[in-house]
Amino acid sequence: MAKSLGAFDGVVIAASNTAATTTIGIGIGLLAAYVGRQTPALLIVAFLPILGIAGAYARLNRSEPNCGNGYVWVGRTLGPWLGLLAGWIPLASSVIFLAYTTSVTGSAVSQLALKAGVDSFFGWDIDPGSTARSTLIGLFILVVVTWTAVIGAAKAARFQAYLLIFEYAVLLLFCGWGLIAGDQGFSLSWLNPFAVDSPSGLAQGLVLAVFCYWGWDSAFSVTEETRRPEDAARGGFIALWTVLGLFLLGSIAFQRVMSTDEMAANGAQGLAHFAVKLASEPLATLPLIALLFSVVASLQAGVIPTARIALAMSRDRTLGPVWSKVNARYGTPAAGTILIAVIAAGIALLSLSIPKLSEAILAAVSAIGLLVALYYGLAAVTCAWRFRGLLRAGTLQATRAVILPAACGLALFALGGYLAVHYATLSDGFAVSASNGWFSLACPAVVLLTGLMVGMIAKWRRRSPYFIRPGTAAAEPLVEPLAAPAPATDP
Repeated sequence: MAKSLGAFDGVVIAASNTAATTTIGIGIGLLAAYVGRQTPALLIVAFLPILGIAGAYARLNRSEPNCGNGYVWVGRTLGPWLGLLAGWIPLASSVIFLAYTTSVTGSAVSQLALKAGVDSFFGWDIDPGSTARSTLIGLFILVVVTWTAVIGAAKAARFQAYLLIFEYAVLLLFCGWGLIAGDQGFSLSWLNPFAVDSPSGLAQGLVLAVFCYWGWDSAFSVTEETRRPEDAARGGFIALWTVLGLFLLGSIAFQRVMSTDEMAANGAQGLAHFAVKLASEPLATLPLIALLFSVVASLQAGVIPTARIALAMSRDRTLGPVWSKVNARYGTPAAGTILIAVIAAGIALLSLSIPKLSEAILAAVSAIGLLVALYYGLAAVTCAWRFRGLLRAGTLQATRAVILPAACGLALFALGGYLAVHYATLSDGFAVSASNGWFSLACPAVVLLTGLMVGMIAKWRRRSPYFIRPGTAAAEPLVEPLAAPAPATDP
């Protein structure tokens, strides 16, 4: 693949995949339903383990740049079966993410159409809250963004950069306006996570908050197309700190303008409701346009790293050969990119069984949140184990390379385990509903079981070398790995 990306491109891809505008517009309301006015506090608490895990990614990437990242690092350090799950989980989670983002995109288009006075299309009533109607509109946009991802990551990043500039400018304008003009009194308790009413609400809120940051690691998925490996880490870190600032600004601004019940009730239309309370038309339409740009950019940014993870797995024959075919004209895994979009479209159609869009989003986010906690935790523990020799290299090295990643990884494992037990005792029976505990457990369980099935096929049918090659745990460095020297000129 062509080495066409720099640090700025990594920032754009990571920031687009994290989708700050979409998260603020939709996720703040979901969080408020669980933790009330403590949404800003939860976003700060969730950021801490994510920051430690980002440090683990950067260290592992310096040691071994690979677009498969966790799949390769975990497999060579902790064993192939855990490594397979560390690759399969983000692959499957990203496909689920693309599926529900397709519906969110269609909902944003529908909201804009209603604002423009268009309430039907060929006799078909437009309803932004309908999963079916939003999904069908979003599928058309998914086709377009998939094509832009096929023709090159650099071109996709440039396209996303223009979208990001517009949406961030609108976010800063309206959220700053909300801070000043809001009539809901600010309270320091908003920054106190211990003020959450129940342990289960706190755990659910933390998983959702962790999910809000998910996507910064996509900068590492294009590391083989990045001119310098350290640029991938820079891109991920810059995107992560940027979205933290935006999340805090957005969550506090929302709470200055809306009550908790308002935020929870508006769900997927939260940003539009926020804008209408501040401004009249046509100015109130700007945040909705920014939301549309955000979901389109996150759709495109989601397709890109997902296809790269599949490519890395295909090179080891843990997936079929079609995933590792690189298009000679564009220098991208074009066939895999298209397949990812097709599978996401199929899952989006399956989600039609949940008629209300806000419930479909909550079901997808809950499932992905548990899975993200698991694979981030695996990467962090891998870093601690791989560089355990640095425990003898001084307090600072030991803390950064071993103690902090291990603590962050174990914290996410504990959070996911607590929530899994909570889901298992939440409902008496199974039902297709975001509020049903067994349904919330079934989605991540299906992902894990299908991953194990993929592993069995790879090991015993494809005879994948991934399962027979020796690990690198016995030869771990006892000193800080050095970054590769930067070339004198760009290739």
